[in-house]
Amino acid sequence: MLTVDVESDVHIVSANRYQQLEFDMIYETSGDILLTKAQAIAHGIAPGEHFDTGLALALRESWPAMAKDYRHYAHSAHPKPGEIWVWGGVGGVRIINLLTQEGEHHHGAKPGRATVPNVNHCLKRLHHELEKGEIKSLAMPKLATGVGGLAWSEVHPLIQQHLGNLPIPIYLYTAYHQGQQAVEKGL
Repeated sequence: MLTVDVESDVHIVSANRYQQLEFDMIYETSGDILLTKAQAIAHGIAPGEHFDTGLALALRESWPAMAKDYRHYAHSAHPKPGEIWVWGGVGGVRIINLLTQEGEHHHGAKPGRATVPNVNHCLKRLHHELEKGEIKSLAMPKLATGVGGLAWSEVHPLIQQHLGNLPIPIYLYTAYHQGQQAVEKGL
């Protein structure tokens, strides 16, 4: 048996890997995701992302090397919607780029809209990435609902389905408040 204690929430799980785990460590919060104490930030992008709007722009301004490294990666690997790209920066920061949107790689290409199948594939891949155990906490916005154009009512159940059984805290930033530190239970 494995016991996980997160501030008075004790969950006992069998070591049987095939048993469905019930952790429910997804917490909704509000504030500035750039001020998170979580070990990683996950967000949605397009394959030919320019990091020029929304959270992607804020991440580029905070970590310009990430955008440069992604452009190099995208130019050589031509990633497809539904994939993920994990970037690690100085000081241990990790940004997990989820390719939730449609889009092309050629010069001048505009990011397309997110699709539910792309979000589903990204969340499956994110689940596998988090299962490795290297990332101990994650912050993410209302994925694919800004530039991506999806309704939160379509995305939120997918997050619960794919990430709800992980034994790490996941902080869903459901409202943005610039410069405001969010309350992140357990951190």
